[in-house]
Amino acid sequence: MSFDVPDELNYLESHEWTTTNDDTVRVGITDFAQDELGDVVFVELPAVGDEVEAGSAFGVIESIKAVSDLYAPVSGEVTAVNDDLFGQPELVNDDPFGDGWMLEIEPSDDAFDDLLSAEAYREQTT
Repeated sequence: MSFDVPDELNYLESHEWTTTNDDTVRVGITDFAQDELGDVVFVELPAVGDEVEAGSAFGVIESIKAVSDLYAPVSGEVTAVNDDLFGQPELVNDDPFGDGWMLEIEPSDDAFDDLLSAEAYREQTT
């Protein structure tokens, strides 16, 4: 099966994607991850103003199949949270790279060492 892996994004081995917008990093989960999870029924995210640490869990995603941690790609302060997911967690399934985004982080450093390119992520998921 082939999954959507946009070239302009970066990825974590734990199946989160990232993109940089001005001073913030937007985070979501990949098409592969939402497919593996099945129907998403609940998303727990940090509050705006919370600090997250690269490589550490920042939240939880629950589906009809499993409960999984969500991991931060960078350390920093949460500047935005996708409140739509609280009432419509299925957005993660419907549009994981668009309306299903999860949060934005203002990085406290430039540590993007553990991020994979689209090509490297594709190799991991095949």
